[in-house]
Amino acid sequence: MHELGTIIYIIDTVEKLAEENNLTAVNSVTVEVGEVSSIIPDYLVDFWKYARRRSELLKETELKIEPIKAVTFCEECMKTYPTLKYGKECPYCHSPNTFLITGNEYIIKEIEAM
Repeated sequence: MHELGTIIYIIDTVEKLAEENNLTAVNSVTVEVGEVSSIIPDYLVDFWKYARRRSELLKETELKIEPIKAVTFCEECMKTYPTLKYGKECPYCHSPNTFLITGNEYIIKEIEAM
């Protein structure tokens, strides 16, 4: 349930940016969420609906979620592959010498404001 903490962080960040830039309204906030970030997008949306009511600036603001595909790199054959489909073992050379390149992060991508 770390999604609530994530939402509080996003709201604090957006409010700070709004104050710094003299914004009077925020229409939407777009967040990119990695497939293996352990963040559940539906929970983010639910917590957003709850937490935004506490902010005068954000009470009508929409939260948009965009997925980031999880991609893994194989150090043996130097290829990338979709993490969710194949896991840690490379589907090309079957090496376990792999690491995640994308898909574990979340990013505030865009703030649509006036």
